[in-house]
Amino acid sequence: MSLTETDRDVTPARKAAPRPPADGAAEMPSLIGLDRAELAEALASIGVPERQRRMRVAQLWHWLYVRGISDFSEMTNVSKGLRADLERAFTIARPEIVSEQISNDGTRKWLFRFPSRGAGRPVEVETVYIPEEGRGTLCVSSQVGCTLTCTFCHTGTQRLVRNLTAEEILSQVLIARDRLGDFPRGETPEGAAVPSEGRLVTNIVMMGMGEPLYNFDNVKKALLIASDGEGLSLSKRRITLSTSGVVPMIERTGSEIGCMLAISLHAVRDDLRDELVPINKKWNIAALLDACRAYPGLNNARRITFEYVMLKGVNDSLAEARDLVRLLKGIPAKINLIPFNPWPGSAYECSDWEQIEAFADVVNRAGYASPIRTPRGRDIFAACGQLKSESEKVRARERKALETDAARSALSSAGG
Repeated sequence: MSLTETDRDVTPARKAAPRPPADGAAEMPSLIGLDRAELAEALASIGVPERQRRMRVAQLWHWLYVRGISDFSEMTNVSKGLRADLERAFTIARPEIVSEQISNDGTRKWLFRFPSRGAGRPVEVETVYIPEEGRGTLCVSSQVGCTLTCTFCHTGTQRLVRNLTAEEILSQVLIARDRLGDFPRGETPEGAAVPSEGRLVTNIVMMGMGEPLYNFDNVKKALLIASDGEGLSLSKRRITLSTSGVVPMIERTGSEIGCMLAISLHAVRDDLRDELVPINKKWNIAALLDACRAYPGLNNARRITFEYVMLKGVNDSLAEARDLVRLLKGIPAKINLIPFNPWPGSAYECSDWEQIEAFADVVNRAGYASPIRTPRGRDIFAACGQLKSESEKVRARERKALETDAARSALSSAGG
């Protein structure tokens, strides 16, 4: 049985460990998401002498990103006077958890509310944690809503509200680690959902709400902090950024962030991709693949992942599988086949499982790894393409149909 909490409700046993922000904290600047130079400037603004700043920055960095502290009072090697100064001027509080849902398969989806902090009204985003054997992947959002209107994606039906800040992107990682008991503390935070051994946040994928390359500066800043060896220390080989094809920013992603790259391809012809992924009208398949071939550091050990959602009768023919292989010739690549995840009002159906396997067989025979992504979290709308923070109410009959579809897909996957 899955635990599905109602919208805007967190059961008492699952409330976040961090205390609520104090009055006015929503308007106080946060230290989360600042690089070291900015942290030094923040310390200077409250009178910390220049000769102390480097040491104090190192202390703050450790408490924020190694220990995962969200309360200045817990910074035990920082003087009481400085802690008081920091608390008066800044915040390190976590966002509010509006809801937490747990799928039949262990996938978790959180709806977070971020305070305005001078960036307009408070906003809400969804973040998903996917536990697997030996790894745990966190799907992080970069925008509230999306401008791309990909026709198979639920997020595309929500208008763009704004970009997320580096603080808000990183906070998704921090609060997920809080909830999973994934920070080295003396005691497990009260109410934390402790995973089985090995199921921690080991990987980040920028595949949540929004187009990361339309928020490049904030995404870059957040990911460089996440991969910093003296903090969260996630390997850049374990960070993947997924883009629908913002061609001019692809080279900068490789040279300035250095993470793994995933491309939401989904079609092998421009006329169809124009319909499925409208950004293709601006940068077509040829331009996109040229940018991929030039991706800095591309080699067989650092392949590009091409994502291909399987839509029944739309893009799933074996002729299209052969065209896909031809298009990607010469690019070190892996091809993820994604069974379409339904959502209310969508016009598409998922390809039959036998057709997905036949498509994968064509790709595999051409020498490409072609895993079929097992649908995760469909029953709580946490699967690929289903995220939307202003979620619609789903009738019981529709939810039952989705759960049945998810169960059939899981059985088919096990049988394959």
